[in-house]
Amino acid sequence: MEPRRVVVTGMGAVTPIGNDVESFWNGLVEGRCGIGPITKFDTTDYKVKVAAEVKDFDVTKYMDFKTAKRMELFSQYGVAAATEAFEDSGLDMEKEDPFRVGVIVSSGVGSMQANEREITKMNEGKKIAPLFIPMMISNMASANVAIKYHMMGKNIDIVTACASGTHSIGDAFKAIKYDDADVMLAGGCEAAICPTGVLGFTALTALSTQEDPTKASRPFDQNRDGFVIGEGSAVLVLEELEHAKARGAKIYAEIVGYGATNDAFHITSPAEDGSGAGTAMKIAMKEAGIEPKDVDYINAHGTSTHHNDLFETRAIKFALGDEAYNTHINSTKSMTGHLLGGAGAIEAVVCVKSIQNSYIHATIGSEEPGEECDLNYCFGKGVNKEIKYALSNSLGFGGHNAVIAFKKYEA
Repeated sequence: MEPRRVVVTGMGAVTPIGNDVESFWNGLVEGRCGIGPITKFDTTDYKVKVAAEVKDFDVTKYMDFKTAKRMELFSQYGVAAATEAFEDSGLDMEKEDPFRVGVIVSSGVGSMQANEREITKMNEGKKIAPLFIPMMISNMASANVAIKYHMMGKNIDIVTACASGTHSIGDAFKAIKYDDADVMLAGGCEAAICPTGVLGFTALTALSTQEDPTKASRPFDQNRDGFVIGEGSAVLVLEELEHAKARGAKIYAEIVGYGATNDAFHITSPAEDGSGAGTAMKIAMKEAGIEPKDVDYINAHGTSTHHNDLFETRAIKFALGDEAYNTHINSTKSMTGHLLGGAGAIEAVVCVKSIQNSYIHATIGSEEPGEECDLNYCFGKGVNKEIKYALSNSLGFGGHNAVIAFKKYEA
């Protein structure tokens, strides 16, 4: 059987700079910083004071109050993004075989808030909530999307830390390409801005301790001092090309490659020579049938940590060679912070929108490149550029690397 072509026909997003795709994209074009003082809990005794919180989220736009009460925030974000994506796609489940429509909407950590709340009750000798487990576990975003729309096909939660969202889209792409499904809703979600989330990453010395939001997330900058924790979700509707054309769907872009590797090196640091992530990029390019010179744009993982930004730069050079210097690179995390399991999903949306609009947003906040960070990271200014091929990189704790190759759609 010939591999099938896979296209993007719908998108949804809930982010620190906008609670739908249009608002999110406009925020990126404007260079809006979604980082600010943490409002979800008192940070008086915390080293870390800022995060990239979702603002003005109204869950009742997506579900009734009773349904919302049975979901933790990460699931609510996931269902919200999936709702926008589904409606954007124009799909009608009454016309679909439900066993040919699947969902992979992943979360890296599930609900830390549920753990905090219920373990506190347990230690105080109180009863824990009957739904503690099914609300906490990270597969519930994917499950709740399927329940809402009666999607009975492949349903998975891929937990690979900060690569979860990208792996989800990549595996959904493969499911359609090799005829396990006709339609997949794929992406990631996270809501880990809570005491254990912030304290845990602080203990790793992974978070920025800057109190000025404009200086906290500075990818590839010599003064970067850690990432900023963010929250939100994005979901893409992926569809087999002929299936999409048969129902007259609008087509945003095509997915043409997916690379997945592991560094097998360290639990938190990427491989120092960049070979793991670089090989994932090479695998994605090979599947796409392209050479380094064809890559117009890379949405980098770009976390604003010393190790990631240095070793990802080496990975890009490993994959592209001298062409790395001719490629435009940016970091969406400069504006949104790091959505952990949701990061790759919102960055996939960015790739699609960048292809559509022939525009690469700025990496804001960054001014002076760090040691060995000598590529074109679009510091401070966006770039108008025709984009045929774009790569989206995600690197997760544990050495998990995922790369997706997007292409401007051509019939």
